[in-house]
Amino acid sequence: MHRRVKIYKTVILLIVLISVGILGYSLIEGMSFTDAAYMTVITMSTVGFREVAELSLGGKLFTIFFIIGSLGTAAYAFSSISYFLLEGELNKAIRRRRMERDVSNLKDHYIVCGYGQTGQIVVEQFRSKHVPFVVIEQDEEKVAELCEQGILALVGDASTEEELERARIKHSRGLIASLATDADNVFTVLTAREMNPDLYIVARAIDRAAHSKLRKAGANNTISPNELGGTRMAALVLKPAVVSFIDIVTRVGDVDFDIEQVVIPVGSTLSGKTLKDAEIREKTGLIVLAVQRRGQAKMRFNPTGSERLEEEDILIVLGETDSIRKLKAMI
Repeated sequence: MHRRVKIYKTVILLIVLISVGILGYSLIEGMSFTDAAYMTVITMSTVGFREVAELSLGGKLFTIFFIIGSLGTAAYAFSSISYFLLEGELNKAIRRRRMERDVSNLKDHYIVCGYGQTGQIVVEQFRSKHVPFVVIEQDEEKVAELCEQGILALVGDASTEEELERARIKHSRGLIASLATDADNVFTVLTAREMNPDLYIVARAIDRAAHSKLRKAGANNTISPNELGGTRMAALVLKPAVVSFIDIVTRVGDVDFDIEQVVIPVGSTLSGKTLKDAEIREKTGLIVLAVQRRGQAKMRFNPTGSERLEEEDILIVLGETDSIRKLKAMI
């Protein structure tokens, strides 16, 4: 920003010098605006073209002082502007090359398709959780804005194989389709599912009828921001205490609380143990809300201490962020 202000001041100074030159030649020599402007420019640039008319003594003296006063300033102004333009393009090229290099190294990341209102919220959440991701957006200005923030972003159509390939979809963990229309989201989900059958895909549904279409196309889950917002508004009226409790347990003062899913990996020391023997609450302070068995859609809520843990089970836990990290390290 400081450099840009400096350029603005330089341009203003250049305009003032040109104005002085035009005014001087007009008053001293009685030249027309065009002739005065011509004399001003060739004098400042020192190109050596012939004068438009024989100069009087006053005109010659004015030209001498004008050359002395403007030569260094004009040279500095032109060089500063040229450097600013070249440096801007150079910085863009460097950022683009660095971004492409960083994208080419992505693994186990997420792909956000579309940087609209929904995509912006997704990006904020991913950044707060320090999750690796890349954004695909058609609007070049939005991509430039993301790059300025240090966020990996690609300009292109997220529904094409070429762009998804650039985003390393075969090496990614999940994809969020939050494009402007249901048709674009359906096509993106179809393309992504074909390229990576194991990808976890969440898609935004604008119309209610789009949920089934997106699931048929290959989405694992669908979300309607309008329906979600309406449901929450109704809950705030009908069950305000419940909503307040949910808000409290997810963020209390300066202490971060979170509800997280933790997968028990193969070979974990917790495999084969009961919840009581695992001592998760004693060692980490976390509350185990539910257990989801491998390959099962249903969850066992409020599990007892006799619940036996197995490899690839998913634990739904509630607690501080540091405690969740401790659990992941422990298992």
